[in-house]
Amino acid sequence: MAIWRIYFSSNGEELEQAKKDTLELLKIIEEHRAGETKFFIGDEFGIVDIAFGAIGYWLEVVEDVVGVKLYDARKFPKLTALINNFKEEPVIKENLPDKNDLLTYFRGSREKRLASAS
Repeated sequence: MAIWRIYFSSNGEELEQAKKDTLELLKIIEEHRAGETKFFIGDEFGIVDIAFGAIGYWLEVVEDVVGVKLYDARKFPKLTALINNFKEEPVIKENLPDKNDLLTYFRGSREKRLASAS
């Protein structure tokens, strides 16, 4: 998935392509699926929401760790509504990992990976 390629990218060209691919993915979701219903498939929370909604949460972490900004709520209003609905679903809200813990883990992990690649 393009979002994770951003995290694993170590050089400018590879990172730029991953950013481009991620933005294209977000654009497709915005244009073709997001915003028509409360959740991905309808008004009931389902497995697709779990698979996709997590992407919205992880994208924030990846952006912070890598130091890039891709997601702009103003450019993706339908997608933003879908992600917010996911995050507000009680079972998700109660079980999302702490963002600061994720940032600490993934920063350290990425630094080790990049150091071993050079």
